[in-house]
Amino acid sequence: MDTQIKTEAGQQNNRRYLTVWRWHFYAGLLVMPFLTLLALTGLGMLLFANITGKEGERIHITPQAVVQPLSVQAEAARSAVNPETSSVVQYIAPRADDMVAVFRVNNEGKATMVAVDPYTAKVVNTMPRNQGWYHTMDEIHSDMMLGAAGDYLLETAASLTIIMVVSGLYLWWVKQRGIKAMLLPSKGRARSWWRNLHGSFGTWVSLILLLFCLSGIAWAGIWGGKFVQAWSQFPAGKWGVEPNPVSVVPTHGEVLNDGKVKEVPWILELTPMPVSGTTVGKDGINPDEPMTLETVDRFAREIGFKGRYQLNLPKGEEGVWTLSQDSMSYDMISPFADRTVHIDQYSGKILADIRFADYNPFGKFMAASIALHMGTLGWWSVLANVLFCLAVIFIGISGCVMWWKRRPTGAVGMVPPAQKIKLPVWWAMALPLLLIALLFPTALLAIAVIWLLDTLLLSRIPVLRKWFK
Repeated sequence: MDTQIKTEAGQQNNRRYLTVWRWHFYAGLLVMPFLTLLALTGLGMLLFANITGKEGERIHITPQAVVQPLSVQAEAARSAVNPETSSVVQYIAPRADDMVAVFRVNNEGKATMVAVDPYTAKVVNTMPRNQGWYHTMDEIHSDMMLGAAGDYLLETAASLTIIMVVSGLYLWWVKQRGIKAMLLPSKGRARSWWRNLHGSFGTWVSLILLLFCLSGIAWAGIWGGKFVQAWSQFPAGKWGVEPNPVSVVPTHGEVLNDGKVKEVPWILELTPMPVSGTTVGKDGINPDEPMTLETVDRFAREIGFKGRYQLNLPKGEEGVWTLSQDSMSYDMISPFADRTVHIDQYSGKILADIRFADYNPFGKFMAASIALHMGTLGWWSVLANVLFCLAVIFIGISGCVMWWKRRPTGAVGMVPPAQKIKLPVWWAMALPLLLIALLFPTALLAIAVIWLLDTLLLSRIPVLRKWFK
């Protein structure tokens, strides 16, 4: 009797294992092409950010004793684009003494990044804004150059990746029954060797992959834009600075982001901007001084901005001077030093001084995880990101090799695990996975679509049933 009970229990556990394996197989089949694309473009962004710079600012020049006034540098940048109709809207301070300053110049609806030697005020290079190799990789990485449709696809892939990771960790735990055995691949032959490497690499990168998925989809269109960011923003009057009564209060993202390019910290993107012309704020720049680039830059240095930082000029009559420095923009390596300061263009008063300490818990999580995600924490994080991207690519390759080696000779179709075996739904595992899907709407939608396809097509059409089931 005991033997029979043990046998039945073993068969039940085996059916459960096969059920989860099947889920893991199909989840991997759906998401690995997207993860491979994200890994490759992530490697490209790492490469170009550290060689040419995001805005082409890593051009070296010869340091000299005297730096030309910012107004002279800005005029040289403006004249290089169009001396009659162009205007300077942003200044990016040099990263180091031997690197160029960069000015963003707008002219007839087009933006140009102009690199200027700060010692001679000579233009070193010009390039259309957001059209370099870094930005090409970034566009593919963010939405595959498909706009909202690509954003939703990648959000769905990231959401399903969470399910793939959870199911994969379960499968590997059942096989290894120990953390040490899960992390260190054992020797094997043929398919078992690939399985051991696949499981061990998957265990090592799983937590980072989950972190990257969360930080990525928190900036995606549905889970991020409609849910998480909506309740993570700052209230308009947090610093005692209520915007002037206007019908629509502009947000940081609308004013400072250039289209879909993310340039402000995640938590500030939907936060209302303060406006100039109020009587509030604390003392900043002496109102008797003219509000010029030199004046604002000097004040920025006085209040603690060092090295590379960004200075955005006021937009319109209610616009503000904005000083910002954050790791997401590659200004510095520490996300804990994030800072954004808004200055009234008329009174010179500080309307807001936003620092990492002001962020709510999820905003702090995003600032830190995005820095890790982008590899901006120093050379060690660049190397760690390179190894991580290569590991993700290897996991996809090893999964394909395992599938091919398991596939019977002459087999037709996908040949999923437990093919032609009727498996029961294991609700103890299915319910947590469905709960995860509920947290991420695009994953739930994808599961619903797959279930409908399976019910209405795959199970009813012999050719499709033979290929997929």
